[in-house]
Amino acid sequence: MASTQTSKKEVEKKDRTQLYTWLVRGAWFSFISFFILFPLYIYTVSIDFMGLYGGLPSWSALENPKNDVSSELYSADNVQLGKYYRENRSPVTYEELSPNLVNALVATEDIRFTEHSGIDLRGMGRVAWGVFKKAITFGASSLEGGGSTLSQQTAKNLFKTRGENEGPLMKIPGLGMLIIKTKEWILAVKLERYYTKKEILAMYLNTAQFSGSSYGIKVAAKTFFNKPTYDLDVEEAAVLVGMLKAATYYNPARNPNNSMRRRNVVLNQMRKNGFLEQEAYDTLTPQPIVLNYKVESHTEGPATYFRAVIRRWLYRWADEHGYDLDEDGLKIYTTLDSRMQEHAEEAVKTHMSYQQSLFEKHWGKENPWRDEKGKEIKGFIDMLAKRTHRYKGLEKRYGKDHDSISIVMNTPVPTTLFTWEKEDYHLDTIISPIDSIKYTQRFLHAGFMSMDPYSGHIKAWVGGINYEYFKYDHVKQGKRQPGSTFKPFVYAAAVDNGYSPCYEVVDAPVTFSVYTNGEEDTWTPKNADGRYSGDKMTIRRAMAQSINSVTAFVMKRLGPETVVSYAKRMGITSNIEAVPSLSLGGGGDVSVYEMVGAYSTFVNHGTWTEPVFITRIEDKDGNVVYDHPVKTREALSEETAYLMLYMLRGATEEDGGTGRGIPLEIRDGNEVGAKTGTTSNYSDGWFMGVTKDLVSGAWVGGDNRSVHFKTLALGQGARMAMPIWVEYMKRVYDDDRLDYEKGAFERPRTGLSVEIDCDQYGSFGEEADSLEIEDSLRIIDRDEIF
Repeated sequence: MASTQTSKKEVEKKDRTQLYTWLVRGAWFSFISFFILFPLYIYTVSIDFMGLYGGLPSWSALENPKNDVSSELYSADNVQLGKYYRENRSPVTYEELSPNLVNALVATEDIRFTEHSGIDLRGMGRVAWGVFKKAITFGASSLEGGGSTLSQQTAKNLFKTRGENEGPLMKIPGLGMLIIKTKEWILAVKLERYYTKKEILAMYLNTAQFSGSSYGIKVAAKTFFNKPTYDLDVEEAAVLVGMLKAATYYNPARNPNNSMRRRNVVLNQMRKNGFLEQEAYDTLTPQPIVLNYKVESHTEGPATYFRAVIRRWLYRWADEHGYDLDEDGLKIYTTLDSRMQEHAEEAVKTHMSYQQSLFEKHWGKENPWRDEKGKEIKGFIDMLAKRTHRYKGLEKRYGKDHDSISIVMNTPVPTTLFTWEKEDYHLDTIISPIDSIKYTQRFLHAGFMSMDPYSGHIKAWVGGINYEYFKYDHVKQGKRQPGSTFKPFVYAAAVDNGYSPCYEVVDAPVTFSVYTNGEEDTWTPKNADGRYSGDKMTIRRAMAQSINSVTAFVMKRLGPETVVSYAKRMGITSNIEAVPSLSLGGGGDVSVYEMVGAYSTFVNHGTWTEPVFITRIEDKDGNVVYDHPVKTREALSEETAYLMLYMLRGATEEDGGTGRGIPLEIRDGNEVGAKTGTTSNYSDGWFMGVTKDLVSGAWVGGDNRSVHFKTLALGQGARMAMPIWVEYMKRVYDDDRLDYEKGAFERPRTGLSVEIDCDQYGSFGEEADSLEIEDSLRIIDRDEIF
């Protein structure tokens, strides 16, 4: 019995010995096989042997990794105005990163970052074990471990190792993940060869995707905390680093509790790894997350209309020159001055909110869309409704004239509309689509542009009252009849052909022969008050008081073709007809952009300079790829240009001049030229103002010409448009950061050949000024409305 037991023990011992021997031999075999086969495997992946694995980036791609970067728009004073992008991403250098951010990232994601060469062997072991378990269970086991270094994660972000360039072997469960990891190991090692640790860390943060449409750390810091990356404090850095694990789940704006827990995990990692003192950790972890959250939008920020209009030019230019505006990281430098742009936007906002309140009081519950006889236009809203995308979509769905269309268009739905009454301009209400059209059609709109007349540089551009709700630009895109602001072109032609500003004309009817529907007819323009004084007056005084009969007299002497020629020479590119009504601005529609450029000819000694909005474009490496050429044209003689400035000054210097409402604080010690304009039925109010350094123009009116004030007293250019210019110039002159001062226009270097002291020719006389005209030219007090 004892012998049998001994025999069993010996057998068991022998079996254990054999098992041990087998395991040792197997381990050695596996070890040797690994060191023989694994390098071979790595090599086959690196060369994509037989296309089994999917390719890797080329050496040139590694040297110049491609990453979508937003193109940025800058003002002349180097303030970022906006971006163009598919993914909102702007790169930063390592030097722009907060040390808090670097510490939080390393402590949480790769504590041995400075020690390894792209691969962390400890982490790699965990990943290998996880992949092995997943493979032997045919994908039933979850992949555990992790251990990706920052270099590997940078490779993954830069070169899209997952989901792109997949070979057939990558479709095998478990093996596919091993191949992906292998590619990232290879790329990580290569990145470590090409770049410093600091560069890799910055590249990782630049390529990381955060929630809230934020790509890269610079945009994330701006979006969530409204800070540059170098200014992030410890807890803010911890929040952003925490988001890298799961951007949406740990988004502090959407999921604050999740984000706070994750932030504290990051803070704990910083504490454990010596980047944060225990006392600081204990203080910070209970604190709530304080955000300054705002997602960047194309519809917000400065110069929104300007950015939208030049976007079309930029896309066209980029396409012609082989660039992608949305991802090539171009830097576009504009002529706008951010300070002057702010003054212009505030001036438009201040005046238009007040102007809209006047308009609402003026019309009350009546509808303001009126025909030439002042009667409400029937079916006006229905006509506009049929042009909307909503209506056209309903037509496709139900068919034309289907009753369901009317039901949908008249059913109230939750809607957000524009309002001047709230600080954020948002009115959340329940209203039908038809009523929302009625609501929006009651708004007055504006366009304003200011320009350096010598360089052609546009300094400020406001295309409307609110880009988010009204995207139509009223500076360059929109064109309207200029009214009396066209008269200076008539007088410029006269002066250039020998007429002195002091030339006298009688205020009397002037009749033209015209053809209407092929039949001969006559046209006799009337003055604003419907009367003719019969007095003699200089053409300077006539232009200052905007006397139509005198302008008509000059037009008849010169001929419409001559006036059109001069307007074209001075920069009017729109189609204008050579007809008698052109003397009053009735021959065609023009833009604020054209008018400001044309008026600049007077200040720039007779030389027209094309308005400029972009000075240069640089690629992402700082190379200049576009330099704007200056386009000029001699349009008038230097003497004629100066005489026209003298004529324009009449509006602010002559009795009854339409610019006399400009405050003394702007006119005192300053030579100011001005011209107002008002079109039929008061549909358009214009004002053009010139000083020795700036030429600016404003237009105000309804989006539809049928929407307007009822009376000249409220609907004229001096009331509707001039206050924008006044407010803007006040702000410009008061801004010590700007180099604009009052002063006189520069006289011609060769002197003048004509006498320009027109005061000796007498004045229009106070007796001839009707109370109605005098009152209509005076800027009313805010409470003196009716």
